Amino acid sequence: MDNPLAGLFGEVLELCDRAGLVECGVVALDGTKLPGNATRETSVDFGQIAEELIQVAIATDKAEDEEHGEGRGDELPDELQTDEGRRAWLARELAARRQAKRKSNHEDEGGSESEADNEPGPQPGYEFDAEQIVARVQGRDGWLLDAKRQLDRERWQTPAPVTRAREDRLWDAAERLERDLAALRAGNEAYEQWRVTATDRLGRSLQGNRLPKPYTPPMSPQTTVNLSDPDTHLMKGHKIFVQGYNAQAVVDTNQIVIAAEVSTEPVDFSALEPLMSAARRELERANISTEPRVAVADSGFWNEQQMDKLAADGIAVLVPPESGKRKGQRPGWSGGRYSWMRGLLANDHGRELYRQRRQVIEPVFGHTKHNRKFTQFHRRGRAAVRTEWRLLMMTHNLTKLYRHQIATAGA
Repeated sequence: MDNPLAGLFGEVLELCDRAGLVECGVVALDGTKLPGNATRETSVDFGQIAEELIQVAIATDKAEDEEHGEGRGDELPDELQTDEGRRAWLARELAARRQAKRKSNHEDEGGSESEADNEPGPQPGYEFDAEQIVARVQGRDGWLLDAKRQLDRERWQTPAPVTRAREDRLWDAAERLERDLAALRAGNEAYEQWRVTATDRLGRSLQGNRLPKPYTPPMSPQTTVNLSDPDTHLMKGHKIFVQGYNAQAVVDTNQIVIAAEVSTEPVDFSALEPLMSAARRELERANISTEPRVAVADSGFWNEQQMDKLAADGIAVLVPPESGKRKGQRPGWSGGRYSWMRGLLANDHGRELYRQRRQVIEPVFGHTKHNRKFTQFHRRGRAAVRTEWRLLMMTHNLTKLYRHQIATAGA
């Protein structure tokens, strides 16, 4: 997935290792919110997209006066007078565009159209691990979130560039919102099917239990998408909300960045295991044989399933159940692994290891934002932004290498 520019990150990491700078026994993980090349004002919903595309169609039709008769040429048909009508029009237009595109592809390949060609746009094959989802104790929301994560992973694996023409971006945005809704429906359908055969801890059918709060997915998309950069999301940064990305890093005790990734999720709950996998992947590419033994992160990374996976791989994880700002324990977070982790962080060795998190990774972000004046991404689309972030962290490592060489040259 790396392009040649992003691949330079690993080459510089290898140079740092040759200089003796990489000490990845203990690594710190964190993320920082950075604005993208977009503003909140350019976020639109399905109805707004439909309204603008309708105006584009009207502007095109005005050139053909014979179709308008004595009218001005810009009157809206009765169907398009309401938001519901405009949404229905846009859904039909999207379906027609998809069908025309598939028909063209079949003709180019010498094939014939089938019933599958009339299905909504390309969708990932949703697969749900009921055991893992139920373990999160999130109810229906767990299934909806899992479907969203699968769609996000599919988008990450097949990133699309942000087009320049506004009309194209409108159509792409509409398609994106429809796929979001399709994921929501897939997750909800999977949850409803699971409840039919699911049992509680005593083996009793859930059908006799209190029914969950009724929920029916909306008929049309109700969320928004940003036209400037559709991959950006509204996230809470330092005291303010930003339309951007969650820029993440894994850093060793010498403040060498081992891995640099970007996320479209505003929280770090699902990032612990993927970031550690990325770190090990980067070390392997850089021909560095040592592997992390301890990973430290703040409470936002608390994810029991991912912590267990890392522990099974021989990596100790230090993540406090609560943030330092919280007074007292979270309600219901007592006993078991919660008390065990608090005990680890309370002893001298655990406290000293966890203290390294703030000393190691926060200065990297502070130096990037305040000293290097990098306060927002300039490129658009998650693939391009990831390359930009990796180049930025690569130059951070180059700076550390340069200063090390200067210091050792005079020794």
